[in-house]
Amino acid sequence: MRRFPANDSSTSARRRWRPDQQWEGYLFLLPSFLGFFVFVVLAVLMSLGISFSVWGLTGFRQWAGLLNYQQLMRDPVFWQAFWNTAFYIVTLVPLQLALGLTMAVGLNQAIRGVLFYRLVYFMPVVTTIVAGAIVFRLLLSTQGAVNGLLATAAGFFEVPFSAPNWLGSSQFSKVSVVLLTLWKNTGFTMVVYLAALQGVPRELYDAAHADGANSWQRFRHVTLPLISPTTFFLFIFQMIGAFQLFTEPFVMTEGGPANSSLAVVQYIYLTAFRDIRMDKAAAMAWLLFVFIFAFTLLQNRLQKRWVYYESE
Repeated sequence: MRRFPANDSSTSARRRWRPDQQWEGYLFLLPSFLGFFVFVVLAVLMSLGISFSVWGLTGFRQWAGLLNYQQLMRDPVFWQAFWNTAFYIVTLVPLQLALGLTMAVGLNQAIRGVLFYRLVYFMPVVTTIVAGAIVFRLLLSTQGAVNGLLATAAGFFEVPFSAPNWLGSSQFSKVSVVLLTLWKNTGFTMVVYLAALQGVPRELYDAAHADGANSWQRFRHVTLPLISPTTFFLFIFQMIGAFQLFTEPFVMTEGGPANSSLAVVQYIYLTAFRDIRMDKAAAMAWLLFVFIFAFTLLQNRLQKRWVYYESE
């Protein structure tokens, strides 16, 4: 028997766009789209245009081409801020990963009061950074508790001791910023690692133990490969955070002394709102974007060599 094709007119009619049923949804989304366009897309495009122009207190004056970028290449303060930021990256990222993983491994054990310890270690994450910075300024002052403890320890071991000027010395100013940032952010790393550790299948540990692997070998060959995607995520996240470090040096040391702890984002802020050089600040912001994008792209390429995914 010959079969005729079914009439698809009703199906196609149901699939057609019906304004009486769908325009309300787009209307609800319209405020978010407008806000995103005005405050994100338009602002980004305007900052790109400002970076290629002379822009003062009264607004646009004239196009400058690459003049702002050329001035940045000859600006010693910018390069000092750049190398300070590089110091924050190479110290903060590995220290946060190592400390966060160590804390997560310890708090993943079946010990009494483990929930309380997790809460205590995570509390700095939800603490206001300005309040934490003020407390750290008191602790790290020349007559503060940290120097007091160091002097007590030096006296106990009978070694000479000279109290370091944590906040007023170019030698220790960046170290004080690193200490504050570690206290503030390591708890977040710990929680993410803790979730990753609890997702490792228990049977893999049992199989490794049956094969004669000790605790370090199980950690090295089972735990680290299986949590490598989490390590990659945290590495990228913390690297971007170190590039954008602002509040910690701004409150702790105000970028001093002699710009020894000045970060790039802090210099962008000072250039824009203290010196009223929006054009130069926009150029720095786009250079920072290029650096962050390049580092992220590089790590995304390199992660194929050390990140292990179970689906593979």
